Amino acid sequence: MDSPTSRRWEQCAAQGHSLFVYGTLRFPEVLKVLIDRVPNQVPAVAPGWRVAVLPDRLYPGLVPEPEAVANGILLTGLTAGEWGILDAFEDDEYDLRAIQLAASTNPVWTYIWTAAVAQDDWYPDHFTATYLPDFVTQCADWRRGL
Repeated sequence: MDSPTSRRWEQCAAQGHSLFVYGTLRFPEVLKVLIDRVPNQVPAVAPGWRVAVLPDRLYPGLVPEPEAVANGILLTGLTAGEWGILDAFEDDEYDLRAIQLAASTNPVWTYIWTAAVAQDDWYPDHFTATYLPDFVTQCADWRRGL
């Protein structure tokens, strides 16, 4: 049974909200295989948040960290169908919540990690160099099975 927050993405889609992405969804190759296009992307910064390595996972989680700054991308113009696919793609340990970005007066939505994290930060350059091609293949396989 869906919890009250499990369908929050439907409200985000209906209201035309943007999505702050900070991990694997920031890569155009991943978006292309998941939603068949690359939406408009705007660089964004989330002060007070950290992009953390997750134990035994290739992708990261966003967690509160008062002195940190999380770099990411704001995806705009997502359709309801695209919101639904991206929400299904996220693990159960993520919670869709509104956060404040730097240089923005309105909150934006993002997936916050709610379980244990590693002490290390997650770096997109390392992910690109080491894992991106295989991850894109895994995403394409997941999408075909959706």
